[in-house]
Amino acid sequence: MRRVEREISDTHEIEEIIQKADVCRIALANESIPYIVTMNFGYTNNPEQTFYFHCANDGKKLDMIRRNKYVCFGMDTEHKIFMGKRSCDWGMNFSSIIGYGNIAVISEKKEKITGMNCIMEHYGGNGEYLYDDKIFEHTTILRLDILEMTGKKR
Repeated sequence: MRRVEREISDTHEIEEIIQKADVCRIALANESIPYIVTMNFGYTNNPEQTFYFHCANDGKKLDMIRRNKYVCFGMDTEHKIFMGKRSCDWGMNFSSIIGYGNIAVISEKKEKITGMNCIMEHYGGNGEYLYDDKIFEHTTILRLDILEMTGKKR
């Protein structure tokens, strides 16, 4: 990172940004074709740092994942523009993370439920959730195993 004074390497601080974020952007690539998609997510660090996502059972995102499971991800929060007298004095405060990992489609029902529970909890749910089996027939659950992740703030 070029501006080391803005780097966040503390896991606790990074996880605070994750908790505040409302979406995660996933960057996929196949050959020379990049694709970014914004998704709802859940996060856990038990036992490993992992994101879970849900989506439809088909589409461009899944086609690309089948060809290349290595992805980049990012999220940002706490945006606040500050102004100055000159245009170059303007800027924005923010907190963000970026990282890399491997993403996979989950097929086992027990882990699908774990993933959905994780997503539900991120958006304010707590407790036991009941899922109709038909939900999982029409929903794909993705697991992103994080390989590296750093944060940045201003």
